[in-house]
Amino acid sequence: MTNEKIIVPMNGYIMLFITLAAIAGGIAGIVALRSPFMAVLLIVGFFMLPGFVMINPNGSRVLLLFGKYVGTIKKNGLFWVNPFYSKKKISLRARNFDSERLKVNDKLGNPVNISTILVWRVQDTHKAAFDVDNYEHFVRVQTDAAVRELASMYPYDNFADEGLEEEITLRSSTQEVNQALENELTDRLAIAGIEVLESRIGYLAYANEIASAMLKRQQATAIVAARHKIVEGAVSMVEMALEELSKKQVVELDEERKAAMVSNLMVILCGDKDAAPVVNTGTLNT
Repeated sequence: MTNEKIIVPMNGYIMLFITLAAIAGGIAGIVALRSPFMAVLLIVGFFMLPGFVMINPNGSRVLLLFGKYVGTIKKNGLFWVNPFYSKKKISLRARNFDSERLKVNDKLGNPVNISTILVWRVQDTHKAAFDVDNYEHFVRVQTDAAVRELASMYPYDNFADEGLEEEITLRSSTQEVNQALENELTDRLAIAGIEVLESRIGYLAYANEIASAMLKRQQATAIVAARHKIVEGAVSMVEMALEELSKKQVVELDEERKAAMVSNLMVILCGDKDAAPVVNTGTLNT
């Protein structure tokens, strides 16, 4: 629920003409008529000057009368208000906030460095002006708190050796993590009348003390996964070769020779280096 009240004050151009006329009339009356009563007109003209306020595009003024909230001007242009009003300027433009890189622990307890990029703007001037002490500082602090909370909810990555297969991780589930961050920030910043336009992870990496070890771990995981695929393909190729030889009756192989052939094919297909051919000049039994 908002307590913001939008007002449209008196046209400033009309009041500017009246003010200038009062000042000019007062000066002319004092000079021409030499009447001290014309000074009243001059004083009234100068008294009206502090009442002018200019609102630029995407700008606003929060008006207070002796500590009481009167309303907010959001319409662009030149206006005139009660000279006793105090005016607090609040920008309604979209702003970027790139947070510092924070060292936090992910769901598995691994230290990671993370930062976020936030695009925000003031939506409710009453909340921004009166519900928090400093809404810009409030945005910075709450953004850091939201990032810490988000990092503790998800692991940095999945690792098969831990038996953990999370659907959402900080590294791979970019869209889901950014949406969760945006929802968290929206809830936290609502008290200050802040609208979250966009939020996303700007930087994500393991902390320096474990970065080298985790890189080796990722490499090992990738090698194991690649080997697994290679072995699956090699077994399929060996099976196909034995079936074709048996179907076309190219050569009769007993169980011992089949085992030797399977062993040789597996070494060739799964080896890291190219196989060195050996020419057999004898018989099959040598």
